[in-house]
Order: sequence, then structure tokens, then C-alpha cells
Amino acid sequence: MVRSAKNIVLIGPMGSGKTSVGRRLACVLKRDFFDTDFEIVAHTGVAIDYIFDIEGEDGFRQREIQMLNNLCKIPNIVIATGGGIVIKKENQVGS
Repeated sequence: MVRSAKNIVLIGPMGSGKTSVGRRLACVLKRDFFDTDFEIVAHTGVAIDYIFDIEGEDGFRQREIQMLNNLCKIPNIVIATGGGIVIKKENQVGS
């Protein structure tokens, strides 16, 4: 029987240790690790503060949601989300 691997997604407030725990967990489980904030910076080439200045919080949150959607398509990984990923129901991923 083949078991499909599930992703592990860490959520929580800013500064709660999602990235630190995620890196260690990925290492122990021998999985790749991704941090949504780091991925946004890598893909845009600019700091998150700059995105906030230019696009505002709504623009950044759209980028954050899109990045999480993209990462969730990769199987068997550990993902640390940004502190603001938990948002109002009407703005949730997939709605």
C-alpha cells in the first residue's frame, strides 16, 4: 500500500517560532522546508516592508495567500506561514 505524504503547515502569531520549529521539524522528518515570507522576498526581490509601502497590507496578503496556495501544491514539505496568514473568513484560501 502506498501512503500519500501530507504537508505540515505551521501557523501562529508573528515571533512565535514557526520558522525555527519548521526548520528543525523538516530536518528531523527529512523534508524540504519553506517559509512563505522568505519565498515572497525571493520571488519579488524586495523586502516585505517595501511591498507593504507600495501595495499596502491588502496587496501583501494577496501575495501571501497566493504563495501558500503555490507551496501547498508541493507534496511532503513543511511550511511556516507569516503571522498574518490567519485572516477573516471571507478572505481565506480557496474562497
